[in-house]
Amino acid sequence: MKRVLSRMLVASSLMLGVSLALPSFAAESGGLAKPDAARGGNLFEQGDAARGIVACASCHGAAGDSAMNANPKLAGQHAAYIQRQLIDFRPLPDSDGPARVNNIMNPIAAALTDQDIADISLYLASQQLKNPATAGHPDLVELGQSIWRGGIASKNVPACAACHAADGAGIPGQYPYLSGQFGSYIQQQLENFRSGARSNNVPMHDIALRLTDAEIRAVSDYAAGLR
Repeated sequence: MKRVLSRMLVASSLMLGVSLALPSFAAESGGLAKPDAARGGNLFEQGDAARGIVACASCHGAAGDSAMNANPKLAGQHAAYIQRQLIDFRPLPDSDGPARVNNIMNPIAAALTDQDIADISLYLASQQLKNPATAGHPDLVELGQSIWRGGIASKNVPACAACHAADGAGIPGQYPYLSGQFGSYIQQQLENFRSGARSNNVPMHDIALRLTDAEIRAVSDYAAGLR
């Protein structure tokens, strides 16, 4: 019984893009100043031409409320998740490349200091998602709900709700919110995890490998409609 419970806890410690042991950003960053949301907002909305930093809002929308489904909504996302992803987009010391590869985000993240990342993350976490995405396929609700709430026991797929919460709100400091995120974006990330195109989370890769195209599409669309 203890062994089963242990496996369940490990399985439930999964998320879209954050490792099982997420270190404290403050610990990583040493002597950073207290994050400044106002400064982060200026960087996000306007960029910094002198340092070659483009405005994040040009892709992710004003205040992070993206209107383009290729670019995730970031408004209200947990700061620790945003920090982790921006760090993963940057080149790793003594490595051939970043932990997370994206031709657009890699050079942008490389230009950001640890302080920039902390400030931008705090700014986005303090914003409100005013235009959440919605589920668009009523025929997928039953399957999507089943996977979200109960997983797929026969394939050792844990319930998404175990980490991302029943309403998709995630857990601050640990797991990102998925409610109101573009279903097509969630679908693309799961497909990327499965193929290895996104490789900064081994457990999510292993889970995605067990999901069919239909299951990924259903649970992604369902998550988008959660509130």
